[in-house]
Amino acid sequence: MDMHTVVVGTSGTTAEDVIAVARKDARVELSEAAVEALCAARRIVDALAAKPEPVYGVSTGFGALAGRHISPDLRAQLQRNIVRSHAAGMGPHIEREVVRALMFLRLKTLASGHTGVRPEVAQTIADVLNAGITPVVHEYGSLGCSGDLAPLSHCALTLMGEGEAEGPDGTVRPAGELLAAHGITPVELREKEGLALLNGTDGMLGMLVMALADLKDLYTAADVTAALSLEALLGTDRVLAPELHAIRPHPGQGVSAANMLRVLAGSGLTGHHQDAAPRVQDAYSVRCAPQVNGAGRDTLAHGRLVADRELASAVDNPVVLPGEGRVESNGNFHGAPVAYVLDFLAIAAADLGSITERRTDRLLDKNRSHGLPPFLAEDAGVDSGLMIAQYTQAALVSELKRLAVPASVDSIPSSGMQEDHVSMGWSAARKLRTAVAGLARIVAVELYAATRAVELRAAEGLIPGPAAQAVIGALRAAGVQGPGPDRFLAPDLAAADAFVREGKLVDAVETVTGPLD
Repeated sequence: MDMHTVVVGTSGTTAEDVIAVARKDARVELSEAAVEALCAARRIVDALAAKPEPVYGVSTGFGALAGRHISPDLRAQLQRNIVRSHAAGMGPHIEREVVRALMFLRLKTLASGHTGVRPEVAQTIADVLNAGITPVVHEYGSLGCSGDLAPLSHCALTLMGEGEAEGPDGTVRPAGELLAAHGITPVELREKEGLALLNGTDGMLGMLVMALADLKDLYTAADVTAALSLEALLGTDRVLAPELHAIRPHPGQGVSAANMLRVLAGSGLTGHHQDAAPRVQDAYSVRCAPQVNGAGRDTLAHGRLVADRELASAVDNPVVLPGEGRVESNGNFHGAPVAYVLDFLAIAAADLGSITERRTDRLLDKNRSHGLPPFLAEDAGVDSGLMIAQYTQAALVSELKRLAVPASVDSIPSSGMQEDHVSMGWSAARKLRTAVAGLARIVAVELYAATRAVELRAAEGLIPGPAAQAVIGALRAAGVQGPGPDRFLAPDLAAADAFVREGKLVDAVETVTGPLD
């Protein structure tokens, strides 16, 4: 199979496939089994639509209007209307990768054979993804229950050839024009199909999957920067001994300690805590790095468990049960399982940012840095050094703390009290994305400060370990300057941020250590 093609079957998908489609524009195809399942479920919907008894989503209104039985001549209009009326988002356009993830995950549920849409509806989603067409979806409009309603509705509107979408060239145009330019026929929705396109946790789940991937890399990067700060502060690596972490066997803690120990191997800076200014113990921000980083890693593991369950799920209401030939209402669209873990990850990210900033501040404070110059400045007083870089980092930490306030505890009733408890999972996902970007910047500031401090130690004759030397060499090659007189700092910090986000920090370390855990 072409490595750039993702085949969607009946049993869900994987996080790797979501990222391939969302971020790498992988091509999407429906499996033969998925097409067969779509056909089988559709036959059940058609049979129920022909009966005089009302069936929710097939021959009734929606939400608080579910009591009205809709005659056959109005059902196509009903499906169009639900899409048009629910495409009520406001605010800035959300990112292309989020929209692509959302559409792919809706396709995943359709392909399960539990929604009752025709194969051509699912195929049109695949065609739109493959053409690089991205519906315009707005920031606000989802309460995270009955799914991500407004965001999914804007995507469904594009399938109908209505509304606006972004073409492969990034230009926003009428969706009908873009479909025509790529030879895609707009969908004429039939019974249940409009509803099936809107009821899902796809937006919040897509953002969870991508956040988990980004945080996995950031936690490894944070292990590295914590080790570099320990090295620069002449701390002891004895607290990282595996036998110490074995007696408190949290898996993430052991992984973080092992990573830090490998980064510090061969360092001539560690173990000087009993030198000129003896200290029995390093500060918590240094000594407890594995415990904090590790707790975050374990939170990621829980997040992956929830994401994997959701990736294997069919989320719609009502759902088709092919084996029993019936359509049943349910509450599987409720976003609580995803919303909780999105909030939990934002808390972990805020705490990692907090401990990271405390180490940076320690590196800059001449009273606590064990011999480093104030603010790591060339000529303190004439030069301010990294004083304001730490201000920027502190502002980011404060932002992450605000973003850690959970969204999932705030339910606002809607739809005439029919939908009287909602998850706010979309909001939890949006703030987590902001937190992840801020965390990368916070880690980048520690990297910038710690490498400068290590170089200042080296100038005094204390030789850093091979991993630190590899990081410094790669960072300088990336255009991030080392110690010296004051200069325009923003470009250096931006370059350090890119160095972290693009995985170059971990790549540099692994040239020495081999793959980190």
